[in-house]
Amino acid sequence: MPDRLNKFLASTGLGSRRAVEELIRAGRVTVNGEVAGLAIRVSAGDEVCVDGRPVSAEATDCLLLNNPPGVVTTVADTHGRRTVLDLVESPLRLFPVGRLDLETSGALLLTNDGELAHRLMHPRHGVDKTYLARVRGHPDPAALEQLRRGVALDDGVSAPATVALTAPDTIELTIHEGRNRQVRRMCEAIGHPVVELHRSRYAGLGLGDLEPGQWRELTPDELAGLPSG
Repeated sequence: MPDRLNKFLASTGLGSRRAVEELIRAGRVTVNGEVAGLAIRVSAGDEVCVDGRPVSAEATDCLLLNNPPGVVTTVADTHGRRTVLDLVESPLRLFPVGRLDLETSGALLLTNDGELAHRLMHPRHGVDKTYLARVRGHPDPAALEQLRRGVALDDGVSAPATVALTAPDTIELTIHEGRNRQVRRMCEAIGHPVVELHRSRYAGLGLGDLEPGQWRELTPDELAGLPSG
């Protein structure tokens, strides 16, 4: 069956569906020599090119990395800093699913499956992300209740979080939104700025015994448990 062009391009490892749609809109994609639109479908035997270079679907993979602080979660960095791709070994063109800010460590998925990345990041699927936040001061029950109900941020009230105190100065939070530096802003809003932040689980996947900088491939069962459709 023919595939939509954006789905095919995502399967080549060029990026998420949103990213490849930008390539199509920019007129950088051709199918059989003609500039392609978003509605185009492609079949086996069609020649698909990006910037004049042929592309083809490749095998897909998904890795779980325990990302250390100070490593940039992009495929390249204009300032010459170490990126997550410097930590993993794969012949495939992997990219990180979402981002961790530079000071945050922990669970990060890398894949070349643009469709999977899109599903994981789309708000409709509400993928859980669990963080351990060491904060200034000792949050009281009222502060934790604020986090559970949602706190006012400059881009709107946060969705309710699952919250527990694991030490007098450490909060475990599970959220399903993906706003920029969200956990840090939530903790600041309740008067307890983050001192150290670690993402311990992503999409139900824990780090287990992975040390900072170590990674592993997902098992078939783990892949099957990720959002689909």
